Amino acid sequence: MSEPEPETKAVMEQPSPVAPTAVASNGSLLATDKLVKEYRHRRVVNGVSLKMAAGEIVGLLGPNGAGKSTLMRILATLQEADEGTATLDAIDVLKDKEAVRRVLGYLPQEFGLYPKVTAVELLDHFARIKGVANSADRRRMVETLLERTNLADARRRRLGTFSGGMKQRFGIAQALLQDPKLIIVDEPTAGLDPEERVRFHNLLSEIGEQVVVILSTHIVSDVSDLCQRMAVIDQGELLVEGEPAQLARALQGRVWQKLTSRAALADHQSRFQVLSARLTGGRTLVRILSEQQPDRDSEPVQPEVEDVYFAAIRKHASAPLAAQVG
Repeated sequence: MSEPEPETKAVMEQPSPVAPTAVASNGSLLATDKLVKEYRHRRVVNGVSLKMAAGEIVGLLGPNGAGKSTLMRILATLQEADEGTATLDAIDVLKDKEAVRRVLGYLPQEFGLYPKVTAVELLDHFARIKGVANSADRRRMVETLLERTNLADARRRRLGTFSGGMKQRFGIAQALLQDPKLIIVDEPTAGLDPEERVRFHNLLSEIGEQVVVILSTHIVSDVSDLCQRMAVIDQGELLVEGEPAQLARALQGRVWQKLTSRAALADHQSRFQVLSARLTGGRTLVRILSEQQPDRDSEPVQPEVEDVYFAAIRKHASAPLAAQVG
């Protein structure tokens, strides 16, 4: 097997796997308590406490640099925490890293593949690394995972010919080796076309019925479409967490919408708590958080998960939130 190109090595830098052990297939619970990670005198993870159970997908939502990836790398045993605790059932995640790696499936934000190797060859290679010594067992496991991720017809294709969505599905296939109890996926739909994104959502949804799945993203629709629970993180802090639809209902009667000109946007931002703004038909559609009708042109609208996200970020920011127009 030839050496991967430099930019394709990341997938090989996952935690070193160890021999598998028998684990329960359901009922797992991952819990963090006051996790802290400092980097250059700045807390990139600042006292995060969460509980995540099997049978639900938990979406970590936040802007780039919010601390989501650092938190996930701590849980994936790739970084040390400075303070706090994390447990997966009876496993101390921060101290017993080998035990975590036995039951972990990890798909990082950026990962590389051997472009000249076929899907079945590389998945078989990963299965050997994960301790599956028997060739017949490996063959059955590999074929099952390729079927499950809808890659069976591409099993003999070189990975360098795969589309972005196919590579992501292969990443999930390798993460599912040895029936993990915890699966961590970091920004999995970035760059995918709509069809591949839907296919990937369906795959994650199926997986999430049996294990703890943590999904990190900055795409709000990933959370609203896929996750049973969400947590908004910014500047390393957990701002809000709960069931997405329930959090949206908590804003009932407080979200307003209006069309205005782009030139008037700055004025609206100075006078109102603008959650978001986007162009539609050449005009700017503004969503505003307010206990009362902001002005006579504003109309009440049904709150959405995106409003929950922007309301949390807006409240936390020291300066007014810059609404996204585009």
